[in-house]
Amino acid sequence: MSWFRPFSGVELVLLAAFVIFYTLYIIRMVRISRTLHSPFSSVLVKLVLRTAFFALLIIVYLGPSFGEAKREVQSVGKDIMICVDLSKSMDAFDIQPSRLEKIKFELKKVVEAFNSDRLGIIIFSSESFMQCPLTYDQNALNLFIETMNTSLVPSSGTDFGPPLKMAQQKLNDESESRTDQKSKVIILISDGEDFGDDTEEISKEIADKDIKLFTLGIGTERGSQIYAGRSVKTDKEGNPVISKLNATSLKKLASQTGGQYFEINDSGNDVSRLINTISKIEGEIRDARLVDVSANRYFYFLLTAMALLVLDILLSVRTVTI
Repeated sequence: MSWFRPFSGVELVLLAAFVIFYTLYIIRMVRISRTLHSPFSSVLVKLVLRTAFFALLIIVYLGPSFGEAKREVQSVGKDIMICVDLSKSMDAFDIQPSRLEKIKFELKKVVEAFNSDRLGIIIFSSESFMQCPLTYDQNALNLFIETMNTSLVPSSGTDFGPPLKMAQQKLNDESESRTDQKSKVIILISDGEDFGDDTEEISKEIADKDIKLFTLGIGTERGSQIYAGRSVKTDKEGNPVISKLNATSLKKLASQTGGQYFEINDSGNDVSRLINTISKIEGEIRDARLVDVSANRYFYFLLTAMALLVLDILLSVRTVTI
């Protein structure tokens, strides 16, 4: 037998109070009976009834559970791989305080929203790097997000191909190691400046694997300059480089894979819509197991206590005979 609540100080105080007050009552009745030379054994009948009633109420409060039963518990969820562009253009400050800092702030919301799913992080520019493999550990994910900066990857342009290929491989490798296939999602975050040649081919492979791909663009159409240290980044002619959001490539990528495009700009933020859209994707069963469960059977003891209470009311005994 197991209990819903542990035996604590509250029950101990109630038990002590019952014993003390009923003992004083018995002592008083014994003294009266001896003074009047009357038998007091009939008091013991009430004592037994009320002690049993009180004990049953304590048991009801503690919540006794017994009886064996089996229940199936299923683990359901998704695997989400987040690809974050860390090219120098992400240091542009048309989104305050900068594109990258804004993304880091919003990614923590994503991690919190999918706390029952596994998330992984890939960082990229012209190359891709696995920053955090698929994990349930939110603290680790937030730590990796916090340490993101554009110096972690080579600064030679942006290519969507490598991170998408790596994300696809990692998701497929994880699913092949288990019996059940899981819902797989890729989130690609960038300002849209794609200079790769293999993106379209890889996007077709993602669509064939039935992986959901969502793109999130960040920036504005007017764009902004990019700081390189304390100075502004310039081109070969010495003119300041202006980085603008190129939503076209991100929209095209999303449409090719049956996904959806979202955007963060100076007038709107689609991160909440992104979270809601992914939340609607049904997770698949990772595993199922049978666990032993027992039910709270307090009502048996409560019914018995009520029966004793009725009997106590109906049963009349003489405590003093004159």
